[in-house]
Amino acid sequence: MAAESAAFTPLTLPVLPLDDEVVLPGMVVPLDLNDADVRAAVEAAQAAARSEPGKPKVLLVPRVDGTYAGTGVLGTVEQVGRLADGDPGALIRGRGRVKIGAGTTGPGAALWVEGTPIDESTPDPLPGHVTDLVKEYKALATAWLRKRGAWQVVDRVQAIDDVSALADNSGYSPFLTTEQKVELLETADPVARLKLATQQLRDHLAEQEVAETIAKDVQEGVDKQQREFLLRRQLEAVRKELRELNGDGSKDSAEESDDYRARVEAADLPEKVREAALKEVDKLERSSDQSPEGSWIRTWLDTVLELPWNERTEDAYDIQGAKAVLDAEHSGLEDVKERITEYLAVRKRRAERGLGVVGGRRGGAVLALVGPPGVGKTSLGESVAHAMGRTFVRVALGGVRDEAEIRGHRRTYVGALPGRIVRAIKEAGSMNPVVLLDEIDKVGSDFRGDPAAALLEVLDPAQNHTFRDHYLEVELDLSDVVFLATANVLEAIPEALLDRMELVRLDGYTEDEKVVIARDHLLPRQLERAGLSKDEVTLDESALRKLAGEYTREAGVRTLERSIARLLRKVAAQHELGRRELPFTLTDADLRSLLGRPHHVPESAQDPAERRTAVPGVATGLAVTGAGGDVLFVEASLADPETGGAGLTLTGQLGDVMKESAQIALSFLRSHGAELELPVADLKDRGVHIHFPAGAVPKDGPSAGITMTTALASLLSGRLVRTDVAMTGEVSLTGRVLPIGGVKQKLLAAHRAGVTTVIIPKRNEPDLDDVPAEVLDKLDVHTVTDVRQVLELALAPATSGAAPEVPAAA
Repeated sequence: MAAESAAFTPLTLPVLPLDDEVVLPGMVVPLDLNDADVRAAVEAAQAAARSEPGKPKVLLVPRVDGTYAGTGVLGTVEQVGRLADGDPGALIRGRGRVKIGAGTTGPGAALWVEGTPIDESTPDPLPGHVTDLVKEYKALATAWLRKRGAWQVVDRVQAIDDVSALADNSGYSPFLTTEQKVELLETADPVARLKLATQQLRDHLAEQEVAETIAKDVQEGVDKQQREFLLRRQLEAVRKELRELNGDGSKDSAEESDDYRARVEAADLPEKVREAALKEVDKLERSSDQSPEGSWIRTWLDTVLELPWNERTEDAYDIQGAKAVLDAEHSGLEDVKERITEYLAVRKRRAERGLGVVGGRRGGAVLALVGPPGVGKTSLGESVAHAMGRTFVRVALGGVRDEAEIRGHRRTYVGALPGRIVRAIKEAGSMNPVVLLDEIDKVGSDFRGDPAAALLEVLDPAQNHTFRDHYLEVELDLSDVVFLATANVLEAIPEALLDRMELVRLDGYTEDEKVVIARDHLLPRQLERAGLSKDEVTLDESALRKLAGEYTREAGVRTLERSIARLLRKVAAQHELGRRELPFTLTDADLRSLLGRPHHVPESAQDPAERRTAVPGVATGLAVTGAGGDVLFVEASLADPETGGAGLTLTGQLGDVMKESAQIALSFLRSHGAELELPVADLKDRGVHIHFPAGAVPKDGPSAGITMTTALASLLSGRLVRTDVAMTGEVSLTGRVLPIGGVKQKLLAAHRAGVTTVIIPKRNEPDLDDVPAEVLDKLDVHTVTDVRQVLELALAPATSGAAPEVPAAA
């Protein structure tokens, strides 16, 4: 206890003032002896030490703005010598805090004061909250020292266990101000001083983290700007080298907007289109080079500038010459040729009277060419353009299911493009081309919209002069375009779309027309493809007629052309193998050896016993399919009475309408059997089965009504149906024969099949005007109003003396 009391005995010490500096206990600092106050204090301490044991002692007192602090630090002069720069200096170690008292006298020129040592002891063991405070300070000090790379100091700090020494260790921190160090010096309680040091260190780390974040962001921004600047300069250098290498004279990106503005102002654009284009140029000038919007605007401007807004081809108003072109390139198809000739004649008269534009609309046309495959619908479009002196563009619509294909994509989508109509105009290079919308009946619809609905505006002559594409978003005048839409099946075209088009039917070719087409068009083309000349191989007309009649049975001429190509290939191959000499003339007798047996032999040419109508219950009907007209056979039979099962059975993939026609035919015969002298009692107890061969092909429609009635009447009466008779017509419950459609196609099919007598409804008699005269000359056409007339014409006379025998189903 006595030693402890002695430790806090008042001291008399020379004052060593520190201007704007603070030394805490435990710190070792070098001081320059060139300073008069420092030298006086050290010399006074050395003089006093001669009479006292131990090292010279001084009182280190901070002096801020000329004012001394109330607390100082007892320091011992450890060594006097030379500093690193060669000046005299003293090394002084801080020992402990001293409360400064009154001044006194002492040796030397220094100021002497009395002071009382301050107790800085802490309890042992340390309380829990003090231990946590020690850990927190060490953790913060370690984090700060690691950032500075002072790894050796970290170990020294971790080794300090005394609270007072740990707090005073912060005196080495360079980030503390003099005021903060004085506050630490004057805080006598070690725990309070450690709290203060911890808070100061925590605040500094937070400030340092914020400063580092800001510095990092600033540095990244600077680096990005420098990198962007460097890359831009490199890009400009590369562009310059490429321009010099290619000599294309392209402009820099800075001049690009000016270039577009000049192009827009120089282009021949409609006023509203020019305004929209200039607005886009303004946007391009405001956008940066790296913005994706700039690329979209440039693409849009290129599209607008490439469209032929005011370009038009002059129509060839030589009506005779146009008709000659159509006749030379296509045989037959008189309806289409006549319609195009009428269109040109009207256009000529309108131009002569200054009526080119009426109500903002020009004199375009929208035609729908409907017919079976192979009749020349697509190639007819090219001939129309040729005859009118216009450019021709084909737009294939088969399988299109996206509405944007017609009206274009919105520019908000990546890779947006204008629709096919705009692209067709752009490709044509004029605002009045002939646009062929091929396979318009094959357009589908799904979740992306209905393209057929988008075509309503395109093909409406009252609206298409203000057509708006989603991509362009400016009005495009389509009123001067001649649209030719092709289709195989009329029913597949939506009613609203069909209402906007003028319908022109192409019902197929007669045999004579096929021979002419094959001779004038198909044969020269296939001779060239086979590497033959017309002097080397000649096809006799008899061979062409047999090819068209017996080897191919179609409405068009595609299969006929393939057959001709096959013939010529075989002739060329045989010549190369040395089996045939050229020139060579092919006749109908040579076809069997080259192509095999005919595939379509007319019923009239077959053996009577082998004909389908050789037994009762079989009648010949006429139908229309997607491939044109065709011959349709109807077979009827009665079930054996012993098997039972009365009723009507229908087979052959029949639709609801055709099933109803069969019910009507059966009901008519049941109610009028006695009048027709038919054994209708068999219909009550025996099942009736009606079958349409070619069961894999779906069939529907009412036009087979009289055919089914005739087949059932033949079955019940035992009278055969005449082989040379084919029929078509709808039947009613009273026996009336009602009109049907497709008369021309059906009569052409009957002619191709070798039928000589055709029965049609009386109300379809006007349709005979559309049938070619050469076909009507070879057909005996009967128009009827009642089923009784049909039966009289179609059924062969009953065998005299023989009762009618009704065949049963096997």
